Amino acid sequence: MLLDGKVILVTGSSTGIGESTARRAVAEGARVMVHGRSAARAKAVAGDLGEAAAYVVGDVADPAVCTRIVQATVERFGRIDGLVNNAALTTRATLEESDAAMIDLIMAVNLRAPLLTARAALPHFRAQGGGVLVNIGSINALSGAPNLLPYSAAKGGLQTASRNLANALATEKIRVIHLNVGWVTSPNEIALKQSEGLPEGWQFTVPLQYAPTGMLTTPEQIASHVVFWLSDQSAPANGIVYEVEQYSLYGRNNAKSSQETGD
Repeated sequence: MLLDGKVILVTGSSTGIGESTARRAVAEGARVMVHGRSAARAKAVAGDLGEAAAYVVGDVADPAVCTRIVQATVERFGRIDGLVNNAALTTRATLEESDAAMIDLIMAVNLRAPLLTARAALPHFRAQGGGVLVNIGSINALSGAPNLLPYSAAKGGLQTASRNLANALATEKIRVIHLNVGWVTSPNEIALKQSEGLPEGWQFTVPLQYAPTGMLTTPEQIASHVVFWLSDQSAPANGIVYEVEQYSLYGRNNAKSSQETGD
């Protein structure tokens, strides 16, 4: 098993990619601390995972929570071998729609919280002789949609921070991996698109220019990638920025397909 005996903290793991990562990590032999803002959801996920899991509740927009969830992991399991910074806000906003309070909140959750949580885990990684940090980013970090400006900026900052930390911590056997995730069928995304007028099951009939397989990537598929990078099988790779999407993001004209433009 890829994570046999390891202890992993996954932020934002009561739903979506985080939940799938927690479940896959346990299946691969890890003990996992489930985290979320909803006590009911976090408890339910941890309960499904049995003795290999525990849960902690808190909003990582609060700096104190970032430290507390790491402490809770070490207190429960005695160590922490891997941290997955997955919790995020995907609030949609253009520049005109982005006021100071919104920008501050998105930066707090999507950029500051991963740094503070990593900061809290660092002494434990050092004491144990190493560790792995996996930051869940977004392909929006490369530019982003017009209505995702603060989110894109925060994820761009996180990408740079991942590279910085990889270089800063490499000699201490602490690896930092950054996954820029594409369009994924999280429960929140499915519900959002249905509220915007798409029919039930829309995620299985996506136009090929947006998903060449005809359907969106699933949280379970993303979890497979996360678990690999957490594992010793991915060593000694470090400082990797890895796009988890169904097409190359470089030089791609995604406004229209080549058939539509005649190119």
